[in-house]
Amino acid sequence: MTTNSLKTVLLMSLLTILFILGGAAIGGRGGMMIAFIIALGMNFFSYWYSDKIVLKMYKATEVSEQEAPGLYAIVHRLTQKGGLPMPRLYVIDNENPNAFATGRNPENSAVAVTTGIVRMLDDDELEGVIAHELAHIYGRDILIGTIAATMAGAVMLLADWARWSFIFGGMNGDEEDNPLGAAGAIVAMIVAPIAAMLVQMAVSRSREYQADARGAALCGKPQALASALRKISKGAQEAPMREGNAATAHMFIMNPFSARKAMNLFSTHPPVEERVKRLEDMAR
Repeated sequence: MTTNSLKTVLLMSLLTILFILGGAAIGGRGGMMIAFIIALGMNFFSYWYSDKIVLKMYKATEVSEQEAPGLYAIVHRLTQKGGLPMPRLYVIDNENPNAFATGRNPENSAVAVTTGIVRMLDDDELEGVIAHELAHIYGRDILIGTIAATMAGAVMLLADWARWSFIFGGMNGDEEDNPLGAAGAIVAMIVAPIAAMLVQMAVSRSREYQADARGAALCGKPQALASALRKISKGAQEAPMREGNAATAHMFIMNPFSARKAMNLFSTHPPVEERVKRLEDMAR
């Protein structure tokens, strides 16, 4: 198991513990189970239909081998090398240089690239980016992200319920359901959602490092992927996306919505400098 895989396991375990402890303090056993079931239902729908939803959201157009021979050749070569099924290919008409992969499993997957990234990168750099996205598919990161979102979403849902309960006087700190009492519930109501969000973002950052490493190994060109990340970072700051949903930012190879660098703790992506450094270390 690689360092990043171990880190993901530890983070997911931490998120589970946070849900159990924080959920019990906020909503008791009954509330915890109800919130988990609701969050699971919401994310189950997202898991099965997220590819259709996000592709439609960004007006992605499916392209064939005849329509995009160069892009198709890169993807076909990498999937053959990695022993992966051929994903559906989509192009998004947007100057923001970016790409993402989606789909519930390798057999039902899609890779989308913007027109901006195709124009900006050379063939080797584009191959590195595609390899990164295929690594997300190979690593089943959509499933991992859905599980993390389910746990975090349930904690946040419980916190919302707790706030309304306090407003309307419906929370009495029952000892059987919540041994910490009302004071413990108040603390958990504030701390648990923030902690859950931070852990969920840390899972996302860990998977980005993993996809960088696996993608670089797949294409055999870590320097090309490092060069692509530098260009994408600069291009994304110069031409941030104006349309779309910030909740989908974690899907892209780099956050497409803001030209400002977010604090690492609250970011869905690792710092570009650190990603580039790791890839250059791989090359050496």
